[in-house]
Amino acid sequence: MAGRGASEQPQRMDTTAGGRPPGSIEHQTATALDLVGDPSAGEVRLSSRPESAATARRLVIEVLRGWALSQFEDKAELLVSELVGNAVRHTGARTFGLCVLRRRGWIRVEVRDPSRALPCLLPVCSLDISGRGLYLVDRLADRWGVDLLPRGKSTWFELRVPDR
Repeated sequence: MAGRGASEQPQRMDTTAGGRPPGSIEHQTATALDLVGDPSAGEVRLSSRPESAATARRLVIEVLRGWALSQFEDKAELLVSELVGNAVRHTGARTFGLCVLRRRGWIRVEVRDPSRALPCLLPVCSLDISGRGLYLVDRLADRWGVDLLPRGKSTWFELRVPDR
């Protein structure tokens, strides 16, 4: 049996995702889908922590790229951040769910949490330091709303996209 000499180093396996360099946003999104799950295939559960907003953004971006809808990344990224931020700050839940759905002419992003308390769209003044989340959703999404579920609610937004 041949042994490794003292000066030989173990060879490292290539850990890039899809040939993307580690640390790149593309590597992070592919890893997020691999590790967390695909929100277009079913609800993905995330911890109710502020850093989960970054994971939710990466998941939504990867799904949109898979659907060749990269032109909607910026808007969807901002909007999902706002919905996740509300779920984390206002529900007291340990986890929340994320779903990304596509139907003819629309994409829909849902953030599901166990609270049945409805979010409120408040008037926004230029000097306000908080409370702009739903205002942004209202202004940027083509449609948005809240559906009460048997255990909690789903807060969602939709963007009009080209038909397949």
